[in-house]
Amino acid sequence: MKPFKRVFVIVIDSLGIGEMADAARYGDEGSNTLGHIDASVSHLSLPNLEKLGLGNLCQLNHVKPVSKPLAYYGKLNEASVGKDTMTGHWEMMGLYITKPFKTFTETGFPKELLDELEKRTGHKIVGNKSASGTEIMDELGEHQIATGDMIVYTSADSVLQICAHEETFGLQELYRCCEIARELTLKDEWKVGRVIARPYIGMKKGEFKRTANRHDYALKPFGATALNVLKDAGLDVISVGKIYDIFDGEGLTEGHKSQSSVHGMDQTIEIAKRDFSGMCFVNLVDFDALWGHRRDPVGYGAELERFDEKLGGLLPLLGEDDLLMITADHGNDPTYKGSDHTREKVPLLAYSPSYTNCGEIDEQSTFAVVGVTVLENFNLSKAEKMIGEPVLKLL
Repeated sequence: MKPFKRVFVIVIDSLGIGEMADAARYGDEGSNTLGHIDASVSHLSLPNLEKLGLGNLCQLNHVKPVSKPLAYYGKLNEASVGKDTMTGHWEMMGLYITKPFKTFTETGFPKELLDELEKRTGHKIVGNKSASGTEIMDELGEHQIATGDMIVYTSADSVLQICAHEETFGLQELYRCCEIARELTLKDEWKVGRVIARPYIGMKKGEFKRTANRHDYALKPFGATALNVLKDAGLDVISVGKIYDIFDGEGLTEGHKSQSSVHGMDQTIEIAKRDFSGMCFVNLVDFDALWGHRRDPVGYGAELERFDEKLGGLLPLLGEDDLLMITADHGNDPTYKGSDHTREKVPLLAYSPSYTNCGEIDEQSTFAVVGVTVLENFNLSKAEKMIGEPVLKLL
């Protein structure tokens, strides 16, 4: 088969499709992000995902199976230990994670870490809990402005976030404090995937707004990924959304930050109008951040409908030398207890206008099939320590 010139990989962040066999180890028995959204809403119209074969892959009320799906479809299991964003994406590009990144969702950060952070930065710390960024800003923003303290908080992901006023605290001071936090959290017992600077403006509750000057201080992948192999071969490796932060820029030739998942799809559509050779790697985070963690199945369903509409704008731009793969990085069942991610299988929909007689592919044991399939397409070999076997021969 002639190699595809362009490969688009779109990650619908947190769109799990049912519990993995080891879900009980994570306290996630019975989780099913897509299935429970479908059961919770009175209306869910996803005509483009339906024609690709999503209803053939999953038994759903609103998305029906079709007799001739346009995509190959299958289920992927996560081989790595964990269920967070970085683990899912790193595995997708070939890395096997045996030690999960630290999360402090239930407990907040240890006193020893915060004491050292206060000492090194010269600022007292308030917050220290898992919270929505907008909520904790309203709760502590006025105090932060008045005192010069730092708001430190986390989420269900492996993150330490520092929130401070962009003007009264100072953007460069916020970055300095985050760099210190990144250094401290390289210790194994405190090792988080990302430290995030969260600047805001406004002077009173109800008027606070986060600015575009967010900055992520991520861990670098511990080994070469499919992104590095593609870049080293002289191919374009274009990121949209959180991808740049998740990989700390490693293996990427071009990056685009997104304001929302809809904006991310708009950016992807514009990239699809360009001539390039290589991969466009897209993360659409709103599904996870706005709806999964906040346990809002109706909002999640509406976001899926917005994605499907944009997908309808992308598909006509793809030619016979293009491949589109749609997948996810973990689950986040909005009907489940708590606010954490859920240990679930994820979908794989593989579409090209050149495909005929599409159908189901065997269930795969790792997300890494995505990255190594891209490499196989470009006749490239896996880097050392990369896992996964390509599925292009099954398509």
